[in-house]
Amino acid sequence: MITALELDEAGFGVPRTLDDLRTYLQAAMEVEHLTIPVYMTGMYSIRPGTNRTAYYAIRAVLLEEMLHMTLAANLLNAVGGAPKVGTGFVASYPARLPFSGETVPGIGLQHFSPEALRTFLRIEQPKAITPAEPGSGWTSIGQFYDTIRAGLEYLIETLGHDAVFAGGKPGHQVGPEDFYNSGGEVFPVDGRNSALEALETITEQGEGVHDTIWNSNDRFGEQPELAHYFRFNEILTGRGYGPDDRPQDQPSGPLIDVTWEDAYPIHGDSKVADYQRFAATSAVYEQAVAFNSRYAVLLRYLDSAFNGRPRHMALAVPTMLELRDRAEQLYRNPHPDPALAARGRFASPTFEIARHQFDAADEEIGRNIRAATLEAGEPIDLSGLASDSVEAFV
Repeated sequence: MITALELDEAGFGVPRTLDDLRTYLQAAMEVEHLTIPVYMTGMYSIRPGTNRTAYYAIRAVLLEEMLHMTLAANLLNAVGGAPKVGTGFVASYPARLPFSGETVPGIGLQHFSPEALRTFLRIEQPKAITPAEPGSGWTSIGQFYDTIRAGLEYLIETLGHDAVFAGGKPGHQVGPEDFYNSGGEVFPVDGRNSALEALETITEQGEGVHDTIWNSNDRFGEQPELAHYFRFNEILTGRGYGPDDRPQDQPSGPLIDVTWEDAYPIHGDSKVADYQRFAATSAVYEQAVAFNSRYAVLLRYLDSAFNGRPRHMALAVPTMLELRDRAEQLYRNPHPDPALAARGRFASPTFEIARHQFDAADEEIGRNIRAATLEAGEPIDLSGLASDSVEAFV
């Protein structure tokens, strides 16, 4: 592991106060979330019944990104922070990843294609094969988490373990009973050991363990699987990795059937305002607004779960199912702009959320939570829903 001194000497900022650490951890949540619509667009734009290997590979990564966002929220809560999933959390695509260096490109929404897979690879590129840019921000997500780990260790050493974790609220931790049984298990963070385990889980599932192509799922009692970067490289190259392949190797295993033409081509820069121009002749505008409104509801359920109501993750199940169906409905529509439709482009979700949509989501969630409470005032048992929530979503 790189040390705080080495990071400082390289010109990378290491959080030196608890407030700085909380800022970095909020940014970590945003980094994990920013990848979710990008991967979701690539996955949902695959035509039904085709590219099943690629679909499930992207799906597996998407599940783990949701796990990573939750672990970052648990860590933020453990050091006295308050996760924020609302206004300002959702960036406009193409988006830049927080604290990233100048050579880390902005990430946009792209349909399933070689270009999309190259974007996925750049997001997940291991720090071992990523050139550093001293002083300009991180160039790999693993390097970013190294900075967070170094700051955490520094604060524990200078302030003391109990002072760093003094503000933590155990009731704000999302546990395995609140989450799902895929992509590894979420676990509470209550001190140094579990905090470091959370950071290692996030990094190793993304770029591999100890200079291998494998992730860290063995810590959850699961068989090791390919880390994110290498799952995506299998799709791009159309060939699986062999058991003895190393990170610097190209895959040497069996061929994978990838048909790039079996995807709905989209105009990834489309905005709701673009669709609104053609609202008189197309239903896409209303469909896109409805999708974004439902996405706001999902994010506000997550915000509630991260801020003292972890069981509320289970209440997001119907919204997750609806998002999947609404996305598929959008992709079946030609782009409402005749010029783009003539080029074979289709409509797609834009993942834009306005303040009023978050406000409406808060009102809806309040109604749903009240409806999910027994007359006696005791919450309904939500066990069983959480294990299926993200599985149902994708």
